[in-house]
Amino acid sequence: MSDFTLRLEDDWDLHVTESGNLPTDIKAQGIAQNVANAIRLFTEDAYYFKNKGIPHFLIELRKTPRLNVLRSRVRRVALEVEGVKDAEVRLYSIDDSRNLNGIVLLTLTSGEIATINLAGL
Repeated sequence: MSDFTLRLEDDWDLHVTESGNLPTDIKAQGIAQNVANAIRLFTEDAYYFKNKGIPHFLIELRKTPRLNVLRSRVRRVALEVEGVKDAEVRLYSIDDSRNLNGIVLLTLTSGEIATINLAGL
């Protein structure tokens, strides 16, 4: 992955600028977006990287995951992203519809801090 990536808007889609270009994110925003993508990825969903992601289907089919287990999995995948030095995962709740409420605080290798809101993932 890279700290230079195409910017996704709040609807997780690409949009063009007024001049017709695809906007990009660099540094902290790009790394945070890469971490958010890694958290959303289920194992075996990425065609060329079957072992990347979180193995939800193998472990939690039909049941709500325990927060402490999910917290460790989210931290593990966040730390695998290039440019991330440390990740603090604060999970507050998960409801019956599997909507997750929490944040991930990233410390980047550059020393910058980035935050990911898990409610939107």
